[in-house]
Amino acid sequence: MKSLCLTAGLPLEEMAQLSDIVRPAVTLAKREALAAQGTAFDSLYAVRTGSLKQVIVTDSDENLVTALWLPGELIGLDAIGKEVYPGSLVALETSTVCEIPYDKLDELCGRSPEVRWRIQRCLSHEMHDERLRLHLLLHRTAEVRLACFLVSISERFRHRGYSPHHFRLAMSRSDMASYLGLTPETVGRTLVKYQRQNLLLSRGREFRILDLERMKRLAEANGRRQRQRCSS
Repeated sequence: MKSLCLTAGLPLEEMAQLSDIVRPAVTLAKREALAAQGTAFDSLYAVRTGSLKQVIVTDSDENLVTALWLPGELIGLDAIGKEVYPGSLVALETSTVCEIPYDKLDELCGRSPEVRWRIQRCLSHEMHDERLRLHLLLHRTAEVRLACFLVSISERFRHRGYSPHHFRLAMSRSDMASYLGLTPETVGRTLVKYQRQNLLLSRGREFRILDLERMKRLAEANGRRQRQRCSS
């Protein structure tokens, strides 16, 4: 729980109370589901090791990857309102998670303004990240979308004390494509383009950003698709 933003900096008494309601860690095998889409919501989950994705099956039977969680992040915040998990929670690799029963967490929030504020902050971050992602997908080129994604992953690893330049990401190219609203072929071509530009080296699940500042500038570019003007 040390890396979890919910507990970072909490007074010892509140941290002990929070630890008391957390259930023992559960280990998930690669591709194992933690919860299925539509399952009744009863707990949040804190990722200890590994990574998980959320997959939503639409009415037209399309599988969409809508979320990615790394160690220290909370799963299930988007399930609180409708009281069901909106998508299946699937391990991308061997992972461990800690279950936090929501009814007990809610009781603790009533006793501890500090814990309640931490939950509200996590919800706020979740909303901000979702709106930023929607903005990213709006008419942006594949090159800019993928740069934004890689910079975001780089920052998330840096916050956890890992290298922002060299990391292993368990997502497949197909999952990355679904998450960014692209095709796997487009993701593959764009990664090859980055390598030709000496921006990135990628092999399987291993990524090494060679020029992080240039990657950030690319991610911050307008990057909108240019519409062809009809000649008069």
